[in-house]
Amino acid sequence: MQRVTLYVKTGCPWCVEVEAVLQRYGISYDRFDVLRNSEAYRRMKAISGQSRAPTMEWGDEVLADFGAEELEAFLRDKDLS
Repeated sequence: MQRVTLYVKTGCPWCVEVEAVLQRYGISYDRFDVLRNSEAYRRMKAISGQSRAPTMEWGDEVLADFGAEELEAFLRDKDLS
């Protein structure tokens, strides 16, 4: 499976929902709170071109400013076996 990095913000309800989806699918990920980690914030902006969370790196793909429904659609296209 591709390496997954998730950029979140404290108090973000979409971030909480996205983490629940990843956990439900059993997907391991590295989590960075961009409000507490300025280097992670800079990285998130560099890869996505924006400052909204959640943002996720899945290998060389980036999913930015998304919710649980968009993540579910993204995951359906992946071979998770």
